[in-house]
Amino acid sequence: MGKKVSWKLKRALFLAVLLVGTCLLTSCGEGELKDAGAASQQPETGTESLAESLEKAERGTERAEGEQPSLGESVTAESDSGETAAEEGPPYFEEEGDTLYAYGTLSETEQLWYQDVNRILGNMLTEQALGQEGLEQGLTEENLDKIFQCVLNDHPEYFYVEGYTYTKFTRLNGLVKLTFSGVYSCSRTQAEVRMRQIRLAAEQILGGAPEGMDDYEKVKFVYETLVANTEYDLEASDNQNIYSVFVNRASVCQGYAKATQYLLNRMGIPCTMVLGTVETGEGHAWNLVQVDEEYYYVDTTWGDASYRTEGELSEYMPEINYDYLCVNTEQLLRTHVPDDLIPLPDCESLEANYYVREGTYFTSWDEEKLQQAFEGAKERGMKDVTLKCSDDAVYEEMEGKLIEDQGIFQYLENAEGKIAYVRNEKQLSLTFWVTNR
Repeated sequence: MGKKVSWKLKRALFLAVLLVGTCLLTSCGEGELKDAGAASQQPETGTESLAESLEKAERGTERAEGEQPSLGESVTAESDSGETAAEEGPPYFEEEGDTLYAYGTLSETEQLWYQDVNRILGNMLTEQALGQEGLEQGLTEENLDKIFQCVLNDHPEYFYVEGYTYTKFTRLNGLVKLTFSGVYSCSRTQAEVRMRQIRLAAEQILGGAPEGMDDYEKVKFVYETLVANTEYDLEASDNQNIYSVFVNRASVCQGYAKATQYLLNRMGIPCTMVLGTVETGEGHAWNLVQVDEEYYYVDTTWGDASYRTEGELSEYMPEINYDYLCVNTEQLLRTHVPDDLIPLPDCESLEANYYVREGTYFTSWDEEKLQQAFEGAKERGMKDVTLKCSDDAVYEEMEGKLIEDQGIFQYLENAEGKIAYVRNEKQLSLTFWVTNR
């Protein structure tokens, strides 16, 4: 009997997996694989931790061939009816309205095991055999990491999933069976209680959404609501899932991204999670959304201005940073690098970009438009104004005339206070506000 275990996991989990593997060997040896070769069947157990996902900038998995799936495409994951597949009915915790974007990027063969893994995780099952048809078409344990992450990318409601284990059965060095188990953070009863809490909190948020919003306004509503009501906290419990956001109101990037996805999917906006790295080399998570049939990126975590600001002015600057509300690929790649788990579209449109919609996107120096931008902000009761520039040349001219030449005083009344500002050279934006400090 040979066993294979990921050495990245803690020793406690390593020992637990070995015990599970031993038990499975006994039950399977006495059960469904009885034939002349049964004695030579060797189970091999492996594990993968969800917490490792953000540490992997490169996964080494191949992208599925074929056309780019639409975020708005309706995809039905019909189950594999193979005799060894998990057949426990539809996933209990699965929510209607999920955007199955990652599922659509998989090959038809990979989709067979996606359906099984989704059913297992959605029902909080353990030790379920994956479909025989997938085995016959060449799937092995090497495909599990990609399939597992695709299921989690599509289902933010699986907040209780922390990882997975598998057991491999071979005969004469050939794979004859593979069982899969989810690693869960709580019991089924606890998960049901927490799911009710999540749904209640989400319903309260969605119930406060104004009627008649267009797609852009829905994305903006979710972005602003989550930023205003969530604290970025590395020490927050459950910070890799939506429970931390909706119930504890403290999370990190995966929590923000999954909560954004959960709410927008409930509002009919196609949205999926994207994993990758940022300019510092750290792992990060954000979202891909579809607004009026165009693709955009949204980073709700970086929408929290305090998250990325330090120094004397951080306490007094605006609460929300809109630099990452519906940006295109060119803008995103200034600071973010998506991983290659799933193929992503080239986002080209700026029609739903925050600054374009709010009238503060500048393709050239325009005094009349500047005046309108500041007057419009004042009419809306905004205490700050951010100006977004289309390229480096416009940004340098805006910075020189408004800051170095102090032209900002023509547009922003400072009364008895003084004008403060923040420069974002990566996103070519300038934010101004009045402060008494």
